[in-house]
Amino acid sequence: MSEITSQIVADHGLNEEEYARILHAMGREPNLVELGIFSVMWSEHCSYKSSRIHLKKLPTSAPWVICGPGENAGVIDIGDGPNGTKLAAIFKMESHNHPSYIEPYQGAATGVGGILRDVFTMGARPVANMNALRFGRPDHPKMKHLVQGVVAGIGGYGNCVGVPTVGGETNFHPAYDGNILVNAMTVGIADQDKIFYSAATGVGNPIVYVGSKTGRDGIHGATMASADFGEDTEEKRPTVQVGDPFTEKLLIEACLELMASDAIVAIQDMGAAGLTSSSVEMATNGKAGIILDMDKVPCREEGMTPYEMMLSESQERMLMVLKPGREEFAKAIFDKWELDFAVIGEVTDTGHMVLTWKGEVVCDIPLGPLAEDAPLYDRPAASKEDYKAWAKVKPLGDITQSTDVGADLLKLMACPDLASRAWIWQQYDSQVGGDTAQLSGGDAAVVRIHGTHRALAMSTDCTPRYCYANPFEGGKQAVAETYRNISAVGATPLAITNCLNFANPQRPEIMAQIVGCLEGMADACRALDYPIVSGNVSLYNESKATGGGSAILPTPAIGGVGVLDDVGTMATIGFKAEGDVIWLLGDEGTHLGQSLWLREIAGREDGDAPVVDLVQERQRGEQVRQLIASGTVNAVHDISDGGLLVALTEMALAGKKGCTLSDALNTVQAFGEDQGRYVLTAAPGVVVPNAVAIGTVGGTKVFEVELADLRAAHDSFFKEWMEQ
Repeated sequence: MSEITSQIVADHGLNEEEYARILHAMGREPNLVELGIFSVMWSEHCSYKSSRIHLKKLPTSAPWVICGPGENAGVIDIGDGPNGTKLAAIFKMESHNHPSYIEPYQGAATGVGGILRDVFTMGARPVANMNALRFGRPDHPKMKHLVQGVVAGIGGYGNCVGVPTVGGETNFHPAYDGNILVNAMTVGIADQDKIFYSAATGVGNPIVYVGSKTGRDGIHGATMASADFGEDTEEKRPTVQVGDPFTEKLLIEACLELMASDAIVAIQDMGAAGLTSSSVEMATNGKAGIILDMDKVPCREEGMTPYEMMLSESQERMLMVLKPGREEFAKAIFDKWELDFAVIGEVTDTGHMVLTWKGEVVCDIPLGPLAEDAPLYDRPAASKEDYKAWAKVKPLGDITQSTDVGADLLKLMACPDLASRAWIWQQYDSQVGGDTAQLSGGDAAVVRIHGTHRALAMSTDCTPRYCYANPFEGGKQAVAETYRNISAVGATPLAITNCLNFANPQRPEIMAQIVGCLEGMADACRALDYPIVSGNVSLYNESKATGGGSAILPTPAIGGVGVLDDVGTMATIGFKAEGDVIWLLGDEGTHLGQSLWLREIAGREDGDAPVVDLVQERQRGEQVRQLIASGTVNAVHDISDGGLLVALTEMALAGKKGCTLSDALNTVQAFGEDQGRYVLTAAPGVVVPNAVAIGTVGGTKVFEVELADLRAAHDSFFKEWMEQ
């Protein structure tokens, strides 16, 4: 290679060994269009080249799984719908981390748009959006701007497109100073006999482009998302896409209208790597070839080249394979919805991607090397001992008992990780569609299945500080927490999606985090009969930028979905009646390692993560669901961040009633974060098996602290921060 060629290859995120593989696959030097296509398809974001080996270890099947990983989204059987139909839930979570750091409003907005398309591409009408957000220190000079932009972007896009945003999570830690995380999840519902897949079949079948025109925004977005941030972060704004939620709404309706016919053979949204990944994936999944005429691609800017068209990540676009002769029928639908429609190619039997432009072939690549035979790395991972030494997590050692548990509780309720999220969720339309039964201000969001008395429950969870201290236990806990939250509203957890956010996989310590978390997740999924049906991997989440952190904490965000057979039995967290007995299901607190109390009060991030007993987790979840279904309990809340006393306070704030405890609590009993535990309330005289009565509902205090003071503390963080 000449000096300039080496530089061009490096600029495309490819190393010398990978370029040699391209030369071998092609049997010649690639041109710039071909190099660009290899660049995005072999990027970490599209090929999962550092994680595929480990992803294969995850359990992905169950009798209710209709489609696991490999399609646009996962599909599960959720039983009967109205009029004798059989329904499926279709859902997925994806990341838009790098774009949201560079341009927070558009980065977050287009993340929502992209995940919506993944779901309605498969024939589902989206019924709920959720998000999992991680930010850096609130006093970091950029952080308030990032939080405001991301929240506005999520609300702006979701509200306009008419899909309710029903919950999620928001956390803060200095490790995210230089690289925030924006993970978006969409859940949709479809008839089981109207699910669409992406495999392009039928030689000669027309390939059509629909939606918005292609522009120059988002070019090389997938490559940018597969690299660390450096000093030039601000210069990467052109790689961030621009979203239009009103066009997305039209696209949803047009696609669902066409899906009601028999015209579609295959369909794929244009997400990361745009027209390149959508066409390659369709042809690969159908074991076919593809030829595209680039002169026919609708463009909104003059003089666009095939390189720009293929690598653009302009939003609100889809690629379809239609049955022959159905072009005019389909075009009439997209014309009605005022969207672009163009036949741009056809399915072939060559096994190649061929592009023509101005009468010449400008690209001819065998599909095998682009997708199925893309690079696959088994990167070295540090041993558990070496990881522990590198992570420098100190042993917990002796803990000085709190001298004022009530004061500690007030401080915890005001801390960024526990404070009221009202400032955030008030910007989201959570009720559009009229089926939202509960927001995830409780343990899980609940959305009615329209036309039935049944509902879907959903939750997003991860505790990154646990994952850093002990990747294996942290991975287990992330899965178990969603299982617990869904059980706590009375729903049966069925399956999960994930968004695996880690730093640079070329560092053995980071690979140790990836391997450990995935092993923990896999164990939890098997033990809980709770398979993974879709997901996303986001690596290189670290920053060398001035003022930024280094690597993020390992953050395998989990999105769980379950079914509630009767929405009328749904449990909520608020205390209900004065005199109700409070029961603790699970052991008293014993574990302060990596707890919020330790970090916020003692100023330490020490000790091991709490252990998750998966047998107990399943048994207690099943018991809680039975207690809710039978009407035995009046309120239910799982115990997580902050321990027992925080859970009780959240129940008191939600129910506007205090509580009195039978015994005083020491520090570890009050704030220990032992796993697999619930707080339940029941009428006097009702006995909750396997649980211990610990107090009664009533009064105006929690642990001698006035509820009014706790509410003021709880409401203070965002209000004061945003008014500064």
